[in-house]
Amino acid sequence: GILCSTLVSAAILPQTSSAAMRNALYQRFGVFALFVTDGLRGRSQREGFEASNVRFIAEAVGLEGLRSVTVFEDPHMRRRNGRLSRLNSEFMSITTRFNALHQLLERLRADEADHVVAAIKPGLQDLAEVLDSFSGRALTSPDAARLVDQLSAYKDGLPAKVRSLRASFQEGNPTDAEQLDFHTAYELLYRFVDDLHNYAQTHASLAEHRHAREDWHEAYTPKTNWLACAAAGVRASFILIVLGSYWVATAWPSGATMTLIAAATVGLSAATPNPKRMAFQMACGTLIGALVGFVEMFFVFPWIDGFPLLCVMLAPVIIFGAFLSSRPQYAGVGVGLLIFFSTGSVPDNLTVYNPYTFINDYIAMVIGMLVCAAAGAIILPPNSRWLWRRLEQDLREQVVYAISGKLKGLASSFESRTRDLLHQAYGLAAGEPQVQRDLLRWMFVVLEVGHAIIELRKEQAILPVHPAYAESQPWRQAIRVMGRSLVRLFLQPSASNLERGLIAVDHAISRVQATDEPFAPHFDTSALRRVKSYLHFIRTSLLDPQSPLAALKGAPNAS
Repeated sequence: GILCSTLVSAAILPQTSSAAMRNALYQRFGVFALFVTDGLRGRSQREGFEASNVRFIAEAVGLEGLRSVTVFEDPHMRRRNGRLSRLNSEFMSITTRFNALHQLLERLRADEADHVVAAIKPGLQDLAEVLDSFSGRALTSPDAARLVDQLSAYKDGLPAKVRSLRASFQEGNPTDAEQLDFHTAYELLYRFVDDLHNYAQTHASLAEHRHAREDWHEAYTPKTNWLACAAAGVRASFILIVLGSYWVATAWPSGATMTLIAAATVGLSAATPNPKRMAFQMACGTLIGALVGFVEMFFVFPWIDGFPLLCVMLAPVIIFGAFLSSRPQYAGVGVGLLIFFSTGSVPDNLTVYNPYTFINDYIAMVIGMLVCAAAGAIILPPNSRWLWRRLEQDLREQVVYAISGKLKGLASSFESRTRDLLHQAYGLAAGEPQVQRDLLRWMFVVLEVGHAIIELRKEQAILPVHPAYAESQPWRQAIRVMGRSLVRLFLQPSASNLERGLIAVDHAISRVQATDEPFAPHFDTSALRRVKSYLHFIRTSLLDPQSPLAALKGAPNAS
């Protein structure tokens, strides 16, 4: 059966996963480039911004699954497996970098900091012009090579442009806070362009069979809540114990079918956001299969002769089932119809026309699925508030992971874990737009703060040997205190923990400002300037009025 389906899939209107992945990769960047240019020019709306981020998260998670399939299917893609993994990781990185920059720009626009926005605008405009020719169109390998060249030129000229813009900006006597906003915006812009340049290089390298960028060992790291897994196991155990006990107690001849079908259904539905709905839809599909199958088995099959006529009689049901399976809202009905019509209504060799066994078996199948649906609705249903809260807690705990995790490969692991959790939680909260909005906003603040912390840790890991950078320096001690206060805040969000976190961040900024260093105070030469930018960005993230932290009692006073 597997060989037959493989042959048909390969020979008749083939749709390969490698072609699907190639198309998804090419189209994805054009959509992202348009998203970026709109954001840089201040044309994006909050709802559209959030919807685009949800799409990018789903694509990143989906492409990782697709990549694991293509390595078995296509030797061309197998040679590029490391680069495909790297490309997905780098795409997650550039979306996070741009989100951080976009959030900062939106805060400045909301605060009517026109002087700062005007000083930042020329650098943003130049990047938008670079990306205009790639917006809304597929990014092929030659296009990626052209993008690499344009980004290299932009990146090389950025430090000199920043110095020129800063000199003009300082003629207006900006405040310390405005200078911090200016430096933070350009630090985020530089990091975004650097990551975008890396992404373009990896994309362009796909044109070659062998390339140095294939050497990539930071794998996608999924994250699953253990309670969700345990709940699925408890439901499955309960279903099998109840149905197995009924089978043994009654000696029902179709009890074995009921128990086996229930086990298959609970397995198929466990990975879906709403197992109750999936199991019920499968029961509906099986019931349709039973009604159609009864007519075909006892009123059609006895009158036909030969394999061609059998195929003609089976084809309408299979086509209808395939059509339903291709529609997300009816996928469970299609799966139930296809699988269990084939199980119960396709004639055997030698065919036995026994309506009593036929009816009993279909009743057993439907009962098994309905029990699965009832268990999914009653026993720790995964689309209920308790699991949203657990996944939200797991999402916040990623900040703790950013603070305490091993630094090697931390950025890509942090990205993939956070996005995987959001993807799960967002699916489970389907039909609850406010819950989805809150989860998405938690993801934004977690990614912003987490990435800033990781950058701080990287900066401290590569500091040169000098007394200004010693472990005992007050600014480094203040950053460690800030880390502990952020752990408390994200584990237990409250007004008092938010206030303590803001005080710790402000103290760290003041300690960095009070420290002299032996290098020129430019963002490409001064480690402390970069550290100060990251600290300032953490502070603005905590004070973001769109953040869920803003809803904490007393948050406005804490600023």
